[in-house]
Amino acid sequence: RRHRRSGRRPTRAASQSPTPPTTGPSRPAPSSARPSATAPRAGLRHVFPVRADNVDYHPTHGAYPATDLFADCGEPFVAVTDGTVLEVSRVDRYTKRGPQGPENGGLSVSLLGDDGVRYYGSHLSLVSKGVEAGVRVRAGQQLGKVGRTGNANNVCHVHFGISPPCAGKDGWWIRRGVLWPARYLDSWRRGGNREPATEVTEWQRRHGCPKAP
Repeated sequence: RRHRRSGRRPTRAASQSPTPPTTGPSRPAPSSARPSATAPRAGLRHVFPVRADNVDYHPTHGAYPATDLFADCGEPFVAVTDGTVLEVSRVDRYTKRGPQGPENGGLSVSLLGDDGVRYYGSHLSLVSKGVEAGVRVRAGQQLGKVGRTGNANNVCHVHFGISPPCAGKDGWWIRRGVLWPARYLDSWRRGGNREPATEVTEWQRRHGCPKAP
């Protein structure tokens, strides 16, 4: 995919500080250590995950459902909705000589929204200070910055995935995305509030938590 842009000015917004964690490591937390969620809530505010002008994305992806959000490196990647940080990767461990899949995302953050949906962003250039597993965040709060870590092929973008949190059975093949996000992104970009929780719940009812890609 080619991404062309000229004369684009980033949107500036006041930064927000994450709520300090009560516990949680900076590396992805094991399933047993992940923060427990309250009952999923409907009607939560949802926002577009990259705070910038002229972000480009496609309704399709590669071999599985997800979306690449193309924007300049350094633009803010933000929380889609209120929730709790699940996993954080601050070190780029991807190598072409290693197994393809587990470390593809490079620097990344996944968020368990209060709607019961997991939102995942990867290829970040950095993860924001204070963003750790167990931290509470609000919709629109900055989690990191657009980058090209992992297998981003030197193209600035955020890989964005929507999935259920499969506690105790999870894997990168679920976290990377199981639903096509474009129709939700279209709504959020227009200021709408289309919610993916129903579709995520139905997907998990039909598929469970696959143990392999």
